[in-house]
Amino acid sequence: MKVSGWGRYPVIDTKMAFVHSVSALEALWAQGDEIDGAAHSTIARGNGRSYGDSALNTHQIVSMMGFNLMESFDEESGLLVAGAGVLLSEIIDTFLPRGWFLTVSPGTKLVSLGGAVGSDVHGKDHHVHGSFAQSLAFIDVVTPDQGLLRCSPTEHSELFHATTGGMGLTGIVVRVGLYLKRVPSAYVRQQLVVCPDLKSIMECFEAHAELPYSVAWIDCLKKGQHSGRSLFMGGDFASVAELQERAPKKAATPFSCKARPLAVPLDFPSFALNSLSVKAFNALYFNHGRLVKADSIVDYNKFFYPLDAIAHWNRIYGRRGFTQYQFVIPRSEAPKALTQILETIAASGQGSFLTVLKLFGRQPSFKGNLSFPEEGYTLALDFAVNAKLFPLLERLDAMVIEHGGHIYLAKDCRLSKESFAAMYGARVSEFLEIKAQVDRHNRLSSLQSERLGLTV
Repeated sequence: MKVSGWGRYPVIDTKMAFVHSVSALEALWAQGDEIDGAAHSTIARGNGRSYGDSALNTHQIVSMMGFNLMESFDEESGLLVAGAGVLLSEIIDTFLPRGWFLTVSPGTKLVSLGGAVGSDVHGKDHHVHGSFAQSLAFIDVVTPDQGLLRCSPTEHSELFHATTGGMGLTGIVVRVGLYLKRVPSAYVRQQLVVCPDLKSIMECFEAHAELPYSVAWIDCLKKGQHSGRSLFMGGDFASVAELQERAPKKAATPFSCKARPLAVPLDFPSFALNSLSVKAFNALYFNHGRLVKADSIVDYNKFFYPLDAIAHWNRIYGRRGFTQYQFVIPRSEAPKALTQILETIAASGQGSFLTVLKLFGRQPSFKGNLSFPEEGYTLALDFAVNAKLFPLLERLDAMVIEHGGHIYLAKDCRLSKESFAAMYGARVSEFLEIKAQVDRHNRLSSLQSERLGLTV
């Protein structure tokens, strides 16, 4: 069958295995070392929301969506134990009406728990709560050589830290114990600030560091003195008292708000996305933001998951697909690096209308941990796949490396082994050392890991 990531590039032919038990997973490791003359390997796949080739394997992909049970919940501590195939949206639908929300959530709720662990996802609150791994009590991992292991910050800790952010290469996560947090409502008190350039948006992030959630949209094609013009959106969950004062109708049912999904019915033609159409969209979006109230009450879907309201939005980029290029730059280097990178993108005319800037806080460091976040600024841009794109991204790679940054593996589909090693440094050899202890024959492998040298 043909399979791709959310970016719809690359598309491969492979076998898909659907499993529902640990014993079925362990049976995979009992298969022969070679199938049709090639070394046999596999990779786990959740809901297919990683963008590139990190969950693709030409031999076999294991679907984890059968591990979809929520097993227990502790109302005192907020500890939820659930299967790796449970979606974040299912957790929210179940527990938000009871006053609980995810401690850390990415920009889509349509990812599986196992995928969130493997990518060590982050959200708009990284500067407060860190990455997804910081909300975990434990993970149960099926490894090729040591079978089922319970891993936590204190038990099999090296494997725990290598698995969180390890892109599924150290074992297959089957069960997750994570802490939810109490929230007073399903609505967010949002502050919107219009920023005319890159300097002002970075100052805005620093000035609003007390807000637990913050993000900015950037017009990446604007040149000159208004390069980096942005809309900053920060906020926190609104209390019932705030709803009663500012949105009385919402206060009557503070945990009830329904999304109204739309859909992209077909693939856009390749010519629809060009520098002119993106510039026009960016101008409209920026000017619309100037008309929005600076302080408003919005429901959680609009604040946290705006793109989830548009089903199949990846069709906007056409049949050739797209890639998201996301990198992080240390705080001290960010002003210079972001200026240089935005100027390069604007000059190329290949800008994205989905360009998002966030501020990361401190991220703990562990042996062999490949988690993406690092204290500094992260920028994410979507690019339609075309003949001119990859040379541009190679230029951006060099700039990211020059300024001490690295890119997000969950979004990657084309980074070279050499650039990856330069970005992640000693963490690569440390990761491979831990992987070798639980998967000495590289049973777990992806197109990405083969490209980056994470499987031999």
